[in-house]
Amino acid sequence: MPTTADPLAALGALPGVADSVESVRGAVDRVYGHRVMRRRSSEVTAEAVLRGARSSAALGGADWPLEEVRRRSDFGADAEARTVGAALRVTAEAGQLLDVWRQSPLRVLARLHLVAAGGDVRDTTSVRSGGEPVGRPRLAGEPVTEPLLEGFPLLDADEVSARLDGLAQLVVAGTSAPALVVAAVVHGELMALRPFGTYNGLVARAAERIVLVGSGLDPKSICPAEVGHAEQGDEGYVRALGGYVSGTPEGMAEWIAHCGRAVELGARESTAVCEALQRGAA
Repeated sequence: MPTTADPLAALGALPGVADSVESVRGAVDRVYGHRVMRRRSSEVTAEAVLRGARSSAALGGADWPLEEVRRRSDFGADAEARTVGAALRVTAEAGQLLDVWRQSPLRVLARLHLVAAGGDVRDTTSVRSGGEPVGRPRLAGEPVTEPLLEGFPLLDADEVSARLDGLAQLVVAGTSAPALVVAAVVHGELMALRPFGTYNGLVARAAERIVLVGSGLDPKSICPAEVGHAEQGDEGYVRALGGYVSGTPEGMAEWIAHCGRAVELGARESTAVCEALQRGAA
């Protein structure tokens, strides 16, 4: 990342980023201006959270139809069911952590991982029954399971810890960068680091949601970027992440644009929900 006093602001000046920011702002404003939002915004939010969780699970290897996610109550039967359950828990928990995020991003990330892994949020242990470390960054020698990113280099635990600290400092210090840029960097950095043994993708996408909501860009959480990431496909997601990992200006701009398109597609999804509610079809 650029080494200025406000490195995230420098990313906002990359070619094409301002256009992405403007396009996202317009898409978000349009769905917030829908007449249904005046009286039924809580329903739109609930549906957006559900659809976002379903899409995040799909990127995590569990691509279930929305109605199956809506119908099911048992999410412990097999690996796919556990992934869907983890996505639902993490996405719901993200909405409760906005204030904590501004003060202690690392605490939020640990809690999101604990929730994803099925732990009690009051539990202070770092190892689940069965030996899986949860709720803390991985230590040297601990494995990582993230099939979508198997082709990416895995950083050692010391570098992961240092970069996590740097990311947290950036978040706490604040920035003049647009919310889209901050959300893209948080998401991309967590995917590049893979700080946990499991569920890194679910945690990274939930953290992106927290930034978008907490920044005021999407305060009611009705523009699920997870939907847009999934809609652009696994290959597009991995290719854009490769741009972030490269660290080049072109790669960073590509990743930010990808995240912007994801938010726009999420806004389009919620516009469709608004239209369905208006017709009485949902």
